Amino acid sequence: MERKLDLNLNSQKTAISKQTVSRKTYVVDTNVLLHDPDAIKKIKDSDLIIPLSVLEELDNMKRQTDERGKNARNVIRFIDALKNKQGDIHCGIKLENGNLIKIHSEIKTLEKKNFPFLLDKANQKLLMAYQLFSENPNVVFLSKDLIMRVKAEALGIPAEDYENLKFSYDNLYKGYRKIEIAKQEIDLFFKDGSLSIEAKDFKPNEYCLLFSPERSSAVCKFNPDKKCLEPLMKLSRDIWGILPLNLEQKCALDLLLRDDIKLVTLVGPAGTGKTLLALAAGLRKVLDESVYSRILVSRPIVPLGKDIGYLPGTKEEKLYHWMQPIYDNLEFLCASSSGEGNGKDAQTWIMESKKIEMEAVTYIRGRSLPKMYMIIDEAQNLTPHEVKTIISRAGQGTKVVLTGDPTQIDNPYLDKDSNALTFTVGKFSDQRIYGHIFLERTERSELAALAAEVL
Repeated sequence: MERKLDLNLNSQKTAISKQTVSRKTYVVDTNVLLHDPDAIKKIKDSDLIIPLSVLEELDNMKRQTDERGKNARNVIRFIDALKNKQGDIHCGIKLENGNLIKIHSEIKTLEKKNFPFLLDKANQKLLMAYQLFSENPNVVFLSKDLIMRVKAEALGIPAEDYENLKFSYDNLYKGYRKIEIAKQEIDLFFKDGSLSIEAKDFKPNEYCLLFSPERSSAVCKFNPDKKCLEPLMKLSRDIWGILPLNLEQKCALDLLLRDDIKLVTLVGPAGTGKTLLALAAGLRKVLDESVYSRILVSRPIVPLGKDIGYLPGTKEEKLYHWMQPIYDNLEFLCASSSGEGNGKDAQTWIMESKKIEMEAVTYIRGRSLPKMYMIIDEAQNLTPHEVKTIISRAGQGTKVVLTGDPTQIDNPYLDKDSNALTFTVGKFSDQRIYGHIFLERTERSELAALAAEVL
């Protein structure tokens, strides 16, 4: 009996020892906290070391008016609250999620001599990780910056990307599928106006192309309430001079014109018609049907550091150059619906009617936007927190449309898996008021389609 008790005690000690050994110590880079200010709370059962240089960088950014400034302020406030309530953060403070958070400032002279990189502010974080790793083999350098991770690995320090706000773009939900069934079933669908189907893995508002070996086909949408496939909305006429040119565009227009679907994402390469379809549907809903009060179009101002202050003139004059693709699409729609001669007059009338508003993403935060048709173009350049800020601005009766291509990203700390567009598709795919279409076929021109395929 005593021998069994000893064995149990030994096994418990071994389990505790393994748990202690496997516990990671993360040295956190500044860009992780700017990307997700809640990262400290989301990482579980680990020791989080925040170098003093990271706090200094956050302090330099806290006065910025964009999303990075907001995130920097949130992190600083969180750390300050911890310090005031729970004691000395330099010695380490235990959080409810099992993490131990600690501000580290000491850099030993010996490690500094052996450090191979120039000791600027960015590399000070690496030097600290290098010093801690020599004492603890479970130290990991956590950064969104590929170059910093490569440097850490060159020093022999394990490095990881922050994966919390990520979804795989390669396995992204497409929004539609193709199913081969018997011709009799397709005939029954056209006769009854619906078709019952086993809904094991269908997403709400997912589209489907039914086809048979006899070359009979039907395009339909899954109804999550009735658990059946239903036909698309009938278009009595063109939408501001345009008609869908392929299956994906047909499904996208159906989503854009349905008032019960409040959030739509359109993903695809250049020339697939994402922005044009969204703008055309917006004009139909605002000017023709008066379902929404006006259209709000916005794009992230990434190349100028998310600010438009470097250009001369009023806000509208500054925005004009960034919104040029929107004006081009609007001009095309006006010409298509009114004829080449009257297109310019129609565009002038729309702009003077104040039914369409152009706004930088920077200035959407803090607004309440009821009964609007919002189009957020180039949404792949937004972070998940920025898109949360935008969507949460939607008031009663507002519809939000996000368009973009996750393979074309200008933000240095985002990739095709961590951007706002991919993240939104991953998070909302099971929601009843959401719809998504991945557009693959370029329809801009034969040359554009060839360039997308060959280059």
